[in-house]
Amino acid sequence: MTEPAVDLHAVIPETAAGRRFDAVLAELFPDYSRSRLSAWIKSGDALLDGQQVRPRDPVRGGEAVSLSVVLDVQTRSEPEDIALDVLFEDEHVIVIDKPAGLVVHPGAGNPTGTLVNALLHRDPDLNALPRAGIVHRLDKDTSGVMVVARTLVAHTALVAQLSARDVHRQYLAVVSGALVSGGTANAAIDRHPRDRIRMAVREDGRDAITHYRLRERFRAHTLLECRLETGRTHQIRVHMAHLKHPIIGDRLYGGSLKLPRGATDELVAALRGFKRQALHAETLEFMHPASGEPVRCSAPMPADMQALVKALQDDSRAFAERNR
Repeated sequence: MTEPAVDLHAVIPETAAGRRFDAVLAELFPDYSRSRLSAWIKSGDALLDGQQVRPRDPVRGGEAVSLSVVLDVQTRSEPEDIALDVLFEDEHVIVIDKPAGLVVHPGAGNPTGTLVNALLHRDPDLNALPRAGIVHRLDKDTSGVMVVARTLVAHTALVAQLSARDVHRQYLAVVSGALVSGGTANAAIDRHPRDRIRMAVREDGRDAITHYRLRERFRAHTLLECRLETGRTHQIRVHMAHLKHPIIGDRLYGGSLKLPRGATDELVAALRGFKRQALHAETLEFMHPASGEPVRCSAPMPADMQALVKALQDDSRAFAERNR
């Protein structure tokens, strides 16, 4: 797939007289973000009656607009042949099931071997998109469904859906404690005031809302279904720790491991051996950026979480039998 050059033309409506050029341009070409259109105005790629103007300059109405852009390389990471589990793919989007352990973006300590490197190998033209088309992320040790845009139009549309909270994101989490009901965590999140690696619930943070309900309850743990209304960094992990039900295996927010009294040897081994947060992005639903039809993709719980859940189920049955 080759990303085409942007070559569009329009006429400023008379009713737009007196308004800013960038604002009117965003209405004429809604497939592109206002910030990107503003950058194209500044670079001279978007002209008003053949002249370069400033984004804030007012229009009169009736002027001709021309937009002609050859997209530059945005992502300079090297392609790498890393296998991907693709759940859905067409010329507009790719939906994958990301395995635990795969870093999404290259960075300090992870310059290669990331999802970005894998995507660029699968589709080299993704280098023309910001972050190789990635519009949301999963932590390194969180598994599950992610969507990637393959065109600039799709990228803009998916970012807009995420901003409008129109994307359905459902996770599975194994947490400490036997919850008796679901609920909603509505607690603002921002950087921890002292530890910059961590996030924390803060009164002055950004709004963050997680809805959760019971999928299965065990003796001293619960399998939760969590739905994100917002998408802050580490949101489910921070919210569950804040509620005193941290996610099993979460070394950043989970605290010390607590073993239930009389736990089976298999459960003790499973809990001690689970070295990542037991968090999986199970389902993702969004509106297709071209057709407008809903796209729903789900990924099964990975083998390590399945083994953990089975150990919890077996322990609960063994405890019930002992206490008959």
